[in-house]
Amino acid sequence: MNAAVRLSVSSLRAHKRRFAGTFLAVFLGVAFLAGTLVMGDTLRASFDSMFGSATSGTDAVVRSADAITTPGESQGVRQPVPTGLVSTLENVPGVAAAAPDIEGAGQLVGKNGKPIGGQGPPTLAGNWITDSKLNPYQLAEGRAPRKSGEVVVNRGAAKKGDLRIGDTTTLRTPDPVKVTVVGLATFGGEDGMAQVTFTGMTRADAEKYLTARPGEAASIKVRAGPGVSEKALVDRLTPVLPKGVEAITGQQSAQENTDMISSQFLTIFTTFLLVFSGIALLVATFSIHNTFAIVVAQRTRENALLRALGASRRQVTATTLAEATVVAVTASVAGLAGGIGIAAGLQALFPAIGFPFPDGNLVIGALSMVLPLVVGIVVCLGSALMPAARAGRTAPLAALRETAVDASGASRTRAVTGMGLGALAVATTLGGVLVSPSLWMAGLGAVLALASFVVLGPVASNTAVRVLGGPLDKLRGVTGGLARRNALRSPKRTAATASALMIGVAVVSLFTVFGASLKATMDQTVSRSFAGDVAVSTPSFGAGGSGLSPRLADAIQQLPEVDTAVGLGRGVAQVDGKGRALTVTDPVALERTFDLGTVDGSLRDLGSDGIAVTKAEADKQHLTTGGKAQLTFTDGKKQTFTVRAVYGQSELAGDYVITRAAWAPHRTQDSDTLVAVSFKDGVSTDAGKAAVQKVAVHYGSPEVQTRDDYAQSSAGGIDMMLTLVYALLALAVLIALLGIANTLTLAIHERTRELGLLRAVGQTRAQLRAMVRWESVLVAAFGTAGGLGLGAFLGWVLVKASDGASDSAFAFAIPPVQLVIVALVGLVAGALAGWRPARRAARLDVLRAIATE
Repeated sequence: MNAAVRLSVSSLRAHKRRFAGTFLAVFLGVAFLAGTLVMGDTLRASFDSMFGSATSGTDAVVRSADAITTPGESQGVRQPVPTGLVSTLENVPGVAAAAPDIEGAGQLVGKNGKPIGGQGPPTLAGNWITDSKLNPYQLAEGRAPRKSGEVVVNRGAAKKGDLRIGDTTTLRTPDPVKVTVVGLATFGGEDGMAQVTFTGMTRADAEKYLTARPGEAASIKVRAGPGVSEKALVDRLTPVLPKGVEAITGQQSAQENTDMISSQFLTIFTTFLLVFSGIALLVATFSIHNTFAIVVAQRTRENALLRALGASRRQVTATTLAEATVVAVTASVAGLAGGIGIAAGLQALFPAIGFPFPDGNLVIGALSMVLPLVVGIVVCLGSALMPAARAGRTAPLAALRETAVDASGASRTRAVTGMGLGALAVATTLGGVLVSPSLWMAGLGAVLALASFVVLGPVASNTAVRVLGGPLDKLRGVTGGLARRNALRSPKRTAATASALMIGVAVVSLFTVFGASLKATMDQTVSRSFAGDVAVSTPSFGAGGSGLSPRLADAIQQLPEVDTAVGLGRGVAQVDGKGRALTVTDPVALERTFDLGTVDGSLRDLGSDGIAVTKAEADKQHLTTGGKAQLTFTDGKKQTFTVRAVYGQSELAGDYVITRAAWAPHRTQDSDTLVAVSFKDGVSTDAGKAAVQKVAVHYGSPEVQTRDDYAQSSAGGIDMMLTLVYALLALAVLIALLGIANTLTLAIHERTRELGLLRAVGQTRAQLRAMVRWESVLVAAFGTAGGLGLGAFLGWVLVKASDGASDSAFAFAIPPVQLVIVALVGLVAGALAGWRPARRAARLDVLRAIATE
């Protein structure tokens, strides 16, 4: 074994360049994985510290005991608690102070007239708590609000909106309120809680604009007196609380906030990054395997001589694995250092792009270091295992052979296996898409499809390279023909090299197709459901934004150009024990502005005790027209509603519709999410839109869009997602290109004598460079074509599986322009990958190259 190690070390010293690509592939994959884990740990620790610091003075929180959670939301809606409880709590022994915490949606408008935030994180407003220990926000500049219209703003929001103390602006609650900034605040020592914005008002203003009625608060914060623990305080508070109200410790409240951030942002964000780390490492596996396969093939005579001199199979195999181990360990250790550097860079970058990464040192946990190290070593050794075993099987007589070229190609067994995997993949995906819709079954089919593509690669490479390289004979003459023949030499090698790029392109194509399908789905939804001419909305997604004033629709309805204006509000309730979102609107106007499909019953007769339900939801809940449904609202009150209409479509109207009169007794902060407007006959879209915009100015200047513009803006977040996906996938494509470059470099070493002979018989340096570059382009073209086909298929599978697994109808769309761009990028990348190997080949000394054995 010692001899094997010495041979490995000697070989690595003599041929360092052979393993440069492998080293980089492992390094990049491990660095990305380690950076993601370190960043996740650091963010969690920073938010823990920030919440702990911000809430350190709150020893107990009194709130409603029950929350209603609707599907797709992790945080439920709780019933308000009466502020009259404050005086009761203050009289409990051990209580030093108690203050109501009134909280609602409130979006500030910046100096430039544009709303601040609202693209995901919440935009909050509330009462400014005068007890500094109970208030999680601390004054950094200015003073607390003393009279109506004065507010304190978190410093991060003020910077983003270019607001300073003394400035007057608008706060959307959603009704626009003129406010003057009198103070700037920090949260736990930071400019804000991530990108959440906060506006602190007087208690009277908060009750006026953020609650349905005075005397209600989201919760009550309590501070204990000296010597009273949080647990003891909760025990003392519990007996005086009314039914349905609970007390929890301040530590529990802080932990819930941290868990909420973790579940809604950190876990999703880090999981997203880890998926791309896995893709990068999968691509690296192909590149590493190909490198060792070529090296083993080139050392056939060397290994055969070792066998002839008495080396056992185990020793030859151990020699190759020892080389892989050295590369794996050094690259993985370097990758850990690179990962720490990536996390440190992101910590510095995040504040520059508007995301306040909490201050603090990087948290480098044991798992964040051990896991990437182990993964890097396992990936590298696993990729080298088969080539090492092949090296051990080298026969001593192979020392007599003149060539060491790996000429392995496609076998009948490989073809049969690949076709079998392909058939199984098609059957599984069709079963998970058409027969019994299942994302898990479709995912298994996608994995099998990927495996079949990899197995069939060498079988398809001969035909694919001949077809793709056919035009080269005419365009580039002899040079193009030689490039095509070089790519045909070893089908297995060509396929393995192209497979790495194929995976990267396939994932890019998958997300491109899925993104285009989501856009088409949104466009289809708006076109099919929305019969209005313009839509008034707030451009936001996620939890941000303050919504629209419920009075805006009535104001627009008064315009002479308008036929119908209907606002869609949102409420929540438990329907027969299950949390559901409610659409609060005027059902008559809704039916005139939206296509609801076939309606069984009448939407005109809902009144204050009637409800309309989609057919799909009615079937789930076993409801029919005339049936009864019991709703439990966030205020704890229960009411039995009669199902007076069952309608067909639900994309924009929602699954449950009730009137504003039915919702009014139970509402909290009232707002609309959308106002749909239809114009009278003869009114042009431009004229009607201009009239609506004049009214909208008085309600916070929400965006007024045509139906087509509304559909496009609704899908605006998809482009942002795709940009992030493409940026992350660039790492996988880079590793794939390193694999192509490394393969070509090794191939040039293998063909040194041949290249020298070509130069000797008249081939110019330019022709030699072109030959190598075109060979690289052909390999990249093969991988790109396979990736586009696989990605389009997987995109179709994902769209159809999502369609079958949800109530919404998904549209499948192929974006030809984007896919052509992906194809061109793949070809250009292939040319770039061949640039350095081509230059190196052209610099070979002709006489030395001919004399090479």
